[in-house]
Amino acid sequence: MRLAQRLEDLPTYVFAALGKRIRALQAQGVDVIRCDIGSPDLPPPEPVVEALYRSAQNPRKHGYASFYGAPSFRAAVATYYGRRFGVELDPETEVVALIGSKEGIFHLPMAFVDPGTVALVPDPGYPTYRNAVYLVGGEVYPMPLMEERDWLPDLEAIPAETLARTRVMWLNYPNNPTTAVAPFSFLKQAVAFARAHGILLAYDNPYADTTWDGYVAPSVLQVEGAMEVAVEFNSFSKSHNMAGWRVGMVVGNQEAVAALARLKTNADTGIFEPIQDAAVVALDTDEEWVARRNEVYRERRQVVTAALDRMGLGYTPSPATLYVWVRLPEGTRSAEFASELLEGAGVSVSPGVAFGDHGEGHVRITLGHPAGRLAEGMERWERWMK
Repeated sequence: MRLAQRLEDLPTYVFAALGKRIRALQAQGVDVIRCDIGSPDLPPPEPVVEALYRSAQNPRKHGYASFYGAPSFRAAVATYYGRRFGVELDPETEVVALIGSKEGIFHLPMAFVDPGTVALVPDPGYPTYRNAVYLVGGEVYPMPLMEERDWLPDLEAIPAETLARTRVMWLNYPNNPTTAVAPFSFLKQAVAFARAHGILLAYDNPYADTTWDGYVAPSVLQVEGAMEVAVEFNSFSKSHNMAGWRVGMVVGNQEAVAALARLKTNADTGIFEPIQDAAVVALDTDEEWVARRNEVYRERRQVVTAALDRMGLGYTPSPATLYVWVRLPEGTRSAEFASELLEGAGVSVSPGVAFGDHGEGHVRITLGHPAGRLAEGMERWERWMK
C-alpha cells in the first residue's frame, strides 16, 4: 500500500498530534490543563438545545437533508446578516450551509485553485487555509502578520508576478491566532485590492460575535463592492458554543457560493436537519445571552493577562476572540517552550510556529476553562518559570 504524494507532503494537524501526547500524559496520571485548542466549554443557549430535541422527535427529520441547507436555515442566515451587519443576502443564491465552517474552508481551494496557481494566506494563520491549498497542488504565498503593523498584512508588498497567478486571498478578523481586529478602512483596502487583481477574497469571520468592551466586529460584505469579489465564512462554534454540532455557512458572491455548492453536492449530503432547525433558533438568540457569555471571556482573559504581567510576558491587547497571543522572551522557540511547559507544568498551549513561520516566538492560550481553572494553569506556569 502506498499513500498519495499529496498526503505524504501534508503535515499532521497540530492539535491532533498534540492530543496524542496529552492523552499519554493523562494515562500516566498527569492532570493536564488544555489551553491549546479553541473549543468553548460553555453550553449553547437552552432554547437551542430544546429545539434540537423537539426536531429530532419528528420521524420525518432523519433522512438526507438538502445539499445546500434547509430553506428555513438559509432564510435565517440572510435575516441575521441583515439585522447584524446591514447586508442584504439572497438566501437562494448567496447562502449555503456548511458542516462547520472548516469544511467549507477546506473545500474552497478545490473549486478555485489549480496546480501552479497561488493562494495568499496570512502567516500566522489558521492551518487549514494553507493545508487545503497544498492538497490540490496549489502554491501558498504567506502574507506576514507583524506586530509593528498591528497584525495586518502589507498587500502592496506582494510581488506582481505572484499576483498574476493568485486565485484566492484569505483574511480573518477578529484574528486567530493573534486576536487582532482590523479597522474598516483595511477591509475597504482589501476589497479594492481583490477587485483590482481579479482575486476571490475569502473572509473567515467566526469571532464576529465574540467581542467585548464595546467593540462591534464588521462583515467584509459591508464594504461597497464586496459582493462582486468576496465570500464570508461563519460558524456557530464560537458564536453560540456549538463547536461539536458542526454547522456553519458561506455567504456572499453568487458565483463563488455556487461553485462551492457544486463541489459539496459531490462531497456530502447535507447537515442533519434538526441541527439546522436548532441553528435557526440560535440565530435569533437574545443579545443579552451573547453579552453575558462574552463577559465571561473578558473576565477569563483578565485572569490570564494578570498572570502574564506578573511573569513579564507581553501579549496582544484585544477586545475579541477566546484567545490570548503571548510574546515569549527573545530567542525562545515556541514549540520547545510549549513542549517543556506541558511536560513540566501540565499546561498545554499552542506553539505559535504551528500557525506559520511568523508565529514563531509566540504561543496561543485559549480561554476555554472556568476562571479558577485558568488561574490554576497560570499559577503552575509561574512556578515552572521560576
